[in-house]
Amino acid sequence: MSEQVVVALGVHVLDVLVRPVTEIPQGQGGALVEQIKLTAAGSAGGTALVLSRLGAEVRSAGAIGTDALGDALLALLKRDGVDTRALLRRDEAQTSASVLPIRPDGSRPAFHVVGANATYTPADVTDALLDGATHLHLGGPEFLGGEQAAEILRRARARGITTSADVLAPGDMGVLEWIASALPELDYFLPNDEQVLGFTGAADLEAGCRQLVERGVGCVAATRGAEGVLLVDGAGPALAVPATAAEVVDTTGCGDAFSAGFLRGLALGRSREQAARLGCAVAGIVAGGLGSDHGDYDLARVEALLAG
Repeated sequence: MSEQVVVALGVHVLDVLVRPVTEIPQGQGGALVEQIKLTAAGSAGGTALVLSRLGAEVRSAGAIGTDALGDALLALLKRDGVDTRALLRRDEAQTSASVLPIRPDGSRPAFHVVGANATYTPADVTDALLDGATHLHLGGPEFLGGEQAAEILRRARARGITTSADVLAPGDMGVLEWIASALPELDYFLPNDEQVLGFTGAADLEAGCRQLVERGVGCVAATRGAEGVLLVDGAGPALAVPATAAEVVDTTGCGDAFSAGFLRGLALGRSREQAARLGCAVAGIVAGGLGSDHGDYDLARVEALLAG
């Protein structure tokens, strides 16, 4: 049995990815592409499946529809060993989904439906869900709002559960104020650099991360794309960890892959720097193909990559 039991709670999305897309055909026009793929994703769902691949015991928690999209999302998570029994099915809302046209350089716009993710509340979080958990990762606290997110996080911490969160919303100072109540309940906050700068209005990334620490976050691990990640806490200087070299096909899910690798490394007793290197290595693997679940790897293979 895994020594790490993670509840990945919040945003679960079914991604429909298409590549390569250089333009949207006009009118009724069509275009041939190389690949179309469905993947389990979202700041909770994508992190859940990667954590499971890395050897953690993972329980997904959130809300999805009773539609075919939900059926597909459940199947994809179960395939990677995620316990989906706490994903609640809603008749009144569709499963959250995104359509992602992937450009040749790996970047992509997104068409997104919030769907059932907006219906999840603290009342859906049972004691049984938290029983035996060692970590709660909250994907998308902005969907709950700060007070409701803080309520869930406080319940977890009262049980000795370590907490973390990632956000989906783009950087906007209004979003930060919306989730501000949850920040003091986070041991780890895992945004990207654009979000940190947008949330805080800071002139540079370290200054923005320090503002988040001043608001109560234990440690900020801010991803920086091809530049890696910056780790900032209240105990010492910032630490920059480089990205792992990769041939980038698609950046979808790279942030979730980093989060999973980082949290897995911490649970295994690694230093924050070592955990961040593990996270960057997993993100590099995921970037090499289409979708959050790209790559044939487990913890041993990722560690071998780092050692080599």
